[in-house]
Amino acid sequence: MLLDAFPSFSTLISLLIIFLLMKNMVKIVRQSEVMMIERLGSFNRTMKSGLHFKLPVIEQIRKINWRDEELERIDMRERVLDIPAQTTITKDNVSLEIDAAVYMQITDPEKAVYEINDLPLAISQLTQTTLRSLIGEFDLDETLASRDKINSSLKVVLDEVTNKWGVLVNRVELANVSPPKEVLEAMEKQMQAERERRAAVLSAEGDKESRIARSEGERQEMINQASGEKEALIQTAEGQREAAISRANGTAQALEIMSSAEREAIKKIAEALGGDVKLATNYMISKSYIDAYEKFTHGEGDKVYLPYDASKSMAAFGNLGDLFNQSKN
Repeated sequence: MLLDAFPSFSTLISLLIIFLLMKNMVKIVRQSEVMMIERLGSFNRTMKSGLHFKLPVIEQIRKINWRDEELERIDMRERVLDIPAQTTITKDNVSLEIDAAVYMQITDPEKAVYEINDLPLAISQLTQTTLRSLIGEFDLDETLASRDKINSSLKVVLDEVTNKWGVLVNRVELANVSPPKEVLEAMEKQMQAERERRAAVLSAEGDKESRIARSEGERQEMINQASGEKEALIQTAEGQREAAISRANGTAQALEIMSSAEREAIKKIAEALGGDVKLATNYMISKSYIDAYEKFTHGEGDKVYLPYDASKSMAAFGNLGDLFNQSKN
């Protein structure tokens, strides 16, 4: 009775076979993946993300060769292929070790499976051969300076060829460009010489600017000094002009006062002489001669200085005599 409660061996075998068949029939495809289905050896359909069923025995999954592996699921995301380093020769016969990275994406899984046997290997070989051809068109300096140009040219060639394989090449990057040791040493010496040249140029430029600044400062100082001296001379001349004007004004005022005093004296003398203005004027002139005559007698020693025209002096004395006689009358 206890043995009858368990299923028989044949029942277990049948359940196992059904389970394996169901597992083989039901397929769940993840996002960004596809599976290729063949029916009786011919391509039938592409299973995209989701739940799918396939017929047992007559339908099989076509695998894709990927770097010595056979994969049932084809990844539709962008991938990076590392291109192994290889020796290339530039236009000026310099050997370079160059490796690269190719960013690619499968856009048509049917072509990727049926148009090429090993897709990564084909892309790697194509990249290496194309890269050798491109590097041969540039010399060393151009290769080191034109990496973007080489990347663009390489991408164009790869994209054109891999299009029939259902692959889109998004970007190609040269990872490392390694010249030989001798070339590196020569480049280092060249760079050192270039740095020394630039340092010398900068030093000369700095010395030039320093000299220009000093000469400009000296010129400005001379200009300021000349401007100061000019201003001082102008101020001095202005002061002298003002002083001369003041002296002239003082002299003019003094003469005006003296003239006014003499005029008043002539007027009073004329009144004293009975209104004879001419006689009063002669008196003032005679007095001026006598006052001036006093200065001629003040020489050194026993010398007496007389004016050259003594007749006018004698006439002044005569006028004074006449004035004296007239005042008595």
